[in-house]
Amino acid sequence: MKLRTVDTHCHLFLVEQEASDVVEAARAVGVEKLLCVGVDPRSSHQSLEAARALPGVAATAGLHPHDATTLPESRVELETLAADSRVLAIGETGLDFFRWHSPQEDQETNLRFHCELSRATGKPMIIHCRDAWERTLAILDEEVPPMVVLHCFSGDEALARACVERGWFVSFAGPVTYPKNETLRDAAIVVPIDRILVETDSPYLAPQPVRGKVNVPANIVHTVEQIAHARGMETLEFAEATYANALRAFPGLSEA
Repeated sequence: MKLRTVDTHCHLFLVEQEASDVVEAARAVGVEKLLCVGVDPRSSHQSLEAARALPGVAATAGLHPHDATTLPESRVELETLAADSRVLAIGETGLDFFRWHSPQEDQETNLRFHCELSRATGKPMIIHCRDAWERTLAILDEEVPPMVVLHCFSGDEALARACVERGWFVSFAGPVTYPKNETLRDAAIVVPIDRILVETDSPYLAPQPVRGKVNVPANIVHTVEQIAHARGMETLEFAEATYANALRAFPGLSEA
């Protein structure tokens, strides 16, 4: 039985190789679906173009917290993109209190706009959170989007449990494979098997066996293997669970 999973977060528009070759290489190792995630109107358009051109690829539309100050001029375009049937999620968006490329007030306004868009379309949100967990959870609790996917989760067990209690999906990327990230692996263990997702965030965050190189969706197999081992599961069994979870987290993905 061949491994089957979904890369729930990649940026094909940032990978230097031809997107079609990247997707083909991923499919060869069992990545049947890929979610190409937009971070601003331009990249959201690029994601949508990839979804139209490449089998197994779906798109998202959103504005990253780094660019939150551009929301006034991005709002209408994001609303139009979000209405497309090939756009399966809203984001990535969220709060980043580590790099501070945008003021907190602008980031929070941007996050609330995406929550509104998520409720209006019924599509899940993809959340980026760095050093901003308290405010992120507080705003999401106030806004109550229909579904939340925590991209590249970086919290501990307690945060993972808090997110799962809210009914959200928790997604893990390459950092879960890094030797010093035992706390992150512990978080991956406590997430229920029906709420865990995997991703590459390519071209960033290559997993340990290829660390330091440009990341690609095919590398997700290393993350799958690491989490399966930590959870005491067979790799194929864990991969299959992540595949089923991705189809539930992102309705319409099965048709991509």
